[in-house]
Amino acid sequence: MLKDFENYLKNVRKYSLNTINSYISDINIFLEYLHIQKLNYKDVNHEVIRSYLKYLDEKKYKNSSINRILSSLNDYYNYLTKCKVTKYNYFEDINRPRKEKRLPNFINYSEYMSLLAIVEKEENEFLKARNLLLLEILFDTGLRVSEAVNIEINNINKKEQSIKVLGKGNKERIVYYGDYAKNYLEDYLNLRRNINIVDKEYLFLNKNYTRLTRRGVEYLISDISKKALLRQKISPHTLRHSFATEMLNNGCDIRSVQELLGHKSLSTTGIYTHVTNEVVRQEYLKAFKR
Repeated sequence: MLKDFENYLKNVRKYSLNTINSYISDINIFLEYLHIQKLNYKDVNHEVIRSYLKYLDEKKYKNSSINRILSSLNDYYNYLTKCKVTKYNYFEDINRPRKEKRLPNFINYSEYMSLLAIVEKEENEFLKARNLLLLEILFDTGLRVSEAVNIEINNINKKEQSIKVLGKGNKERIVYYGDYAKNYLEDYLNLRRNINIVDKEYLFLNKNYTRLTRRGVEYLISDISKKALLRQKISPHTLRHSFATEMLNNGCDIRSVQELLGHKSLSTTGIYTHVTNEVVRQEYLKAFKR
């Protein structure tokens, strides 16, 4: 039934590959737990679920991760119930743990420039050009890393300086890039013209000239940030947070930021207003000492 559910997510719900993989991973972990407990997936009831939640808590899972797992299992058992494989979905009755309120971490412009300075030291001209463009696109557009690695050259409008991207739930949106990214893009594309490329349609390539992966970007950003000796650990998502914070700090309307980030709900974007308010508070405390 799990394979059927996977096909349902792909063909009916139209979920992205990353989302489907997350669902399947969550479900497989639960099925493995049931196997250890000598239980069948049809044996699930409130008691079994509470026992599993206790197990996750003991394994130090964060509330946000537990909520995601419960959501995956709820959808799976909804599917099983509709297919009449199980009689009732007990996950519907389970209260979700309260989500931790964490402000997103971000870097300021001077810290971002220190990342570019590290990339400028790269001796391989192709990798230097690619990494400069990659950093600028992430910082300049707020794209998710999964969206960035799937950028196709045909979806770049050089005249409008815009990119059509495929976001969560296979929803398309348009993002825009500035003049720095425009120049980095031209340099990078010029270098690509003399290379025998395998995945020609994709913008970002690895050193073997095939499509750059999400994991590859995460490793790259982490490595660059370590060399830059920044005050915090940097991930691709940090650059997304930084984009949103910069936009709001510079007076951009929150609904425009929501659209650019591809957030379904305005409340998701709203967390960045807390970040900008905290920046204002810190500046006030530094300036107004009594």
